[in-house]
Amino acid sequence: VALRSGLVLVLCSGFLFRIELCFTSTKMAKPKGDKKNKSAINDIVTREYTINLHKRLHGVGFKKRAPRAIKEIRKFALKQMGTPDVRVDTHLNKQVWSKGIKNVPFRIRVRLARRRNDDEDSPHKLYTLVTYVPVATFKKLQTENVDASQE
Repeated sequence: VALRSGLVLVLCSGFLFRIELCFTSTKMAKPKGDKKNKSAINDIVTREYTINLHKRLHGVGFKKRAPRAIKEIRKFALKQMGTPDVRVDTHLNKQVWSKGIKNVPFRIRVRLARRRNDDEDSPHKLYTLVTYVPVATFKKLQTENVDASQE
């Protein structure tokens, strides 16, 4: 027996059940305007970051630490710059491996440069180049935008 919209009484095995039905709208809100926002990912930009490798390598076995550190740097660059094509500079690779496979530096300062891909065969328009930035100390360092002339 339907009493009002959304409320139904059901008699089953001598018991009377009151069931409330809940209806939701199937229509979604229409967008206010057709705005073509330009994605910031297509901009060419260069930034300096400090990557804490220590927390990213916690619990990793000794013989896998340096290779995992390179993978974590790639993952960090992908997340920050949004380009799946990440290229690691040889100086950065040497710095990660400088103390051996198991004694990776706790922190490392890197410069991430999003650049245009000159190769026409590549499916990606942009790539990220990760280079090593030598610093005396990591204290009070923050993420900084780097001018194109300074590169």
